[in-house]
Amino acid sequence: MRRSLLLAACAFMATAIALPEIALAQGSPRRDQQRQEQEAAKKKKSKEEWNDVQAPLQALRNAGPCPFVKVLYDAGRYIEFKDDKEASANVAYSGEIQGISAGCAYKDDQPIQVEMEVLFELGKGPQAQGSSKNYRYWVAVTKRNEAIIAKQYFDLPVSFDAGQDRVYATEKMAQITIPRAKDTTSGANFEILVGFDVTPQMAAFNRDGKRFRVNAGTAAVAAAGTTDRQ
Repeated sequence: MRRSLLLAACAFMATAIALPEIALAQGSPRRDQQRQEQEAAKKKKSKEEWNDVQAPLQALRNAGPCPFVKVLYDAGRYIEFKDDKEASANVAYSGEIQGISAGCAYKDDQPIQVEMEVLFELGKGPQAQGSSKNYRYWVAVTKRNEAIIAKQYFDLPVSFDAGQDRVYATEKMAQITIPRAKDTTSGANFEILVGFDVTPQMAAFNRDGKRFRVNAGTAAVAAAGTTDRQ
């Protein structure tokens, strides 16, 4: 699905907006490094298991580096439990952002134009009610390591066929426009963050490094009744 996100406010004059999820993601350099290593190992394993292959976007021409694009750790996975009980047999719906491809273009004093594709893997567990789920996610543009310039929410409706416990979906951001205060303003001054709209409990679950596979709740997993830690 094609999306667009237009930032009308001047990049360096935007009012700072608090983002709880970003605060949750902050930690010691050692812990951040461990998280990055865990995420890299997890993604490698996931690709081997599910044959996830995502073609990169066609390179765009630009006069400088692009904004940093990444998944916010605390919001990179969505696990919905019945009665908030963390067990595989209680999983209703789940989701994971598997990868992002992005490219940008800008020159002179023109704004930065970013194109982005986000690959989602979405699952249905034993406690799911119905065969469809509307996932909600957000895209935020920030002045790197500082204030948010803009944040926008999007809906991702998903339907599961009979007997299907997971689906893949690709969301295309056709145009993310980031104004620049002057022609010397580099794309490296900005970050684009992506994440699910998660509850505080979900964020804590992610932050602790706990996870279930997207198809959690099958007979084998339910019998184990345990949570994997990465």
